[in-house]
Amino acid sequence: MAQMVRAAVQTGPRKIEMQEFPRPSIGDDDGLLRVEANGICGSDVEIFNGHMGERPPFIPGHEPMGIIEEIGEQAAERWGVQEGDRVALEVIVPCRACADCLTGRYQACRFRKYGHGVTPIDVLPSIWGGFAEHLYLSPTTVMHKIDKSLPAEIAAMYNPLGAGVRWAVDLGEVGLGTTLLVLGAGQRGLGAVIAAKAAGAGTIIVTGLASDAHKLEIARELGADHTLIVDGDDAQDVPESVRDITNGEMVDVAVDLTPMAAGPITDALKSVRHGGRVVLAGLKGHKEIPLVTDLIINRGLVIKGAFGVDAAANKKAIELLESGRFPLEKLHTHTFGLDDVGLAIDTLAGSAGDGSAIHVSVHPNN
Repeated sequence: MAQMVRAAVQTGPRKIEMQEFPRPSIGDDDGLLRVEANGICGSDVEIFNGHMGERPPFIPGHEPMGIIEEIGEQAAERWGVQEGDRVALEVIVPCRACADCLTGRYQACRFRKYGHGVTPIDVLPSIWGGFAEHLYLSPTTVMHKIDKSLPAEIAAMYNPLGAGVRWAVDLGEVGLGTTLLVLGAGQRGLGAVIAAKAAGAGTIIVTGLASDAHKLEIARELGADHTLIVDGDDAQDVPESVRDITNGEMVDVAVDLTPMAAGPITDALKSVRHGGRVVLAGLKGHKEIPLVTDLIINRGLVIKGAFGVDAAANKKAIELLESGRFPLEKLHTHTFGLDDVGLAIDTLAGSAGDGSAIHVSVHPNN
């Protein structure tokens, strides 16, 4: 009788069903991952709630990390791994052969057929997402080794920390002495603080809601110099506060990581200096956002869209994780099992629990 793999399947908005799938037989060129942990991010919340449109049933979980349980000889040689190694996976499974892939733009691969946490279950062998006991490693999967001595919940932070590296340092070009405004104090905002600090940033300012007070406190512990509350009775005007903090010079770089909110984009545009850079990373649910383009033109701003985390950023993030330089355990707040995926997502969203969630992970085999 075939071994079965348990998985949490999203069948519609706010609908998760536990299902079982046959464990695939592994050949020479693929493998099987035993999922240790899968972090949850804001896009999981939007997808779970149906804000990203309808999609066929699929296994969510696009930040999977775990142990290679089975691997073909050819796959092991190509990936440089062996059974028992711990690896983190990227969302995108590119073809690795087209012009975009061969020139390092694999995130734009037009021939990719699969993605972790997004591919429907009717695409065999079905187990493409991290909210499952095992995940199929197809021949062109992109993976990164991680030190097995790290606690699983810390190792599972590779993606939010990778986002911080990619969005603040690689796209924002934050370096020695750069001044930075981070709009949004979630796990990726905190990842941006860590990455910027590691890159030698100067003044770092982080914004958050009154309900984010605990996150802003951790931001300061991680190296942020100033934190601003942007709602409620004590709301601070972001551009004016930035002007005061920087003695009128404004910041070199602003990164918007806020979900669904339009206001922070204008705050970002008004808070950077002439010729400064604005990185847009917070998804807005396909809404049209009011934009005064004269702000961009008259101040010579550079605007960059942040699409995911690439291999270079993941590699740097994993080195940061392994370095032990930052108290990452302060970011992890909640661990859930496979049967509580919906609760885990709602906990990150703040619609369940006490609102203290920062980094939340699902551990399918515990």
